[in-house]
Amino acid sequence: MTDIETGQQNLARVTEKAAADIIKAFLCLPDEKRRWSPDEKARSALDMIAECAVLNGYSAEVISVQAWPVHNYEGFPAAKAEAADLEWDKLKNLRERNTERVAAAIRAVPAEDFVKEIQTPWRPMTLSQIMGHPYWNMTYHLGQINYIASILGCLE
Repeated sequence: MTDIETGQQNLARVTEKAAADIIKAFLCLPDEKRRWSPDEKARSALDMIAECAVLNGYSAEVISVQAWPVHNYEGFPAAKAEAADLEWDKLKNLRERNTERVAAAIRAVPAEDFVKEIQTPWRPMTLSQIMGHPYWNMTYHLGQINYIASILGCLE
């Protein structure tokens, strides 16, 4: 008998893969270009990594308690800036811890809760939509980091 992966297991697995992929792309950038932005209106790769590290933690809490707000979301810009100022090992550890937390939270959601609606500051969202956000966000930023790498000529 073969094991069939549940939706939660699949989403947790691809979320973990996206987290690994975005770090791999980030580490391909030269150290001196990780805070660099191609335009004053564009974001740096480090800023995107910090966002993913913090939001994975926020998402883990929302998924676990199935309610908003868990954090004072108005404090997110400061939390992201604080994360971006961490030494690389500490930021990497924060991202790893929060990715583990969000993957565990996703795996723990019973299928019958997928349609539960949670009011967010933007609009009502189903729990399954919130569960998919960390994966979507990291793959979105992976593309942006790869774009920066293509500008710099270091895209693998």
